[in-house]
Amino acid sequence: MSKTDNFIFWGLYVVAWMIFVGLSIEAGGLIVNLFFSLYKPEFVQNLYQKLDLIQMYNESKLTFFGIYSFILIISISKAYLFYIVIRLMHKMDLSKPFSSFVSKQILQISHHTLSIGILSHIAREVVKGLMHHGFVSNNLNQFWVDSQAFILMGAVIYIIAIIFKKGVDIQNENDLTV
Repeated sequence: MSKTDNFIFWGLYVVAWMIFVGLSIEAGGLIVNLFFSLYKPEFVQNLYQKLDLIQMYNESKLTFFGIYSFILIISISKAYLFYIVIRLMHKMDLSKPFSSFVSKQILQISHHTLSIGILSHIAREVVKGLMHHGFVSNNLNQFWVDSQAFILMGAVIYIIAIIFKKGVDIQNENDLTV
């Protein structure tokens, strides 16, 4: 591997860490926001993203917890996705990238990415349905606006995972014949 490729790889590793930290902070902020929404709703305006769903809470607690569950699960899942990416990049041997560990990690990344996309799409459709019942939810679209991108990305990563799995199988077969 050339020095340029190695430099780019480690640069992307740093970027993955920064994204992971940012997504973890976002998920933590949303959890704190939930607790303040329940116990001290007057402080919500001062918190991260100012996600004020008190009106929804007052109208229907079930709807409030359902929507907030979608938000938290999607947010935590995005942070966990980048944790998997970091773990892959940390343990991957660049001189021999076709290993069963790499293949399994890429497959796990594809499944996780696809599940985030599908869950985001479901959440978006649920919120659209709630809008017809009078629930105000204009500030919620930011949490699942990228659902189609995650579904497409999950499909592409799945194809790459299958290619890697086949590469590992071929490499193992070649190692046995030598």
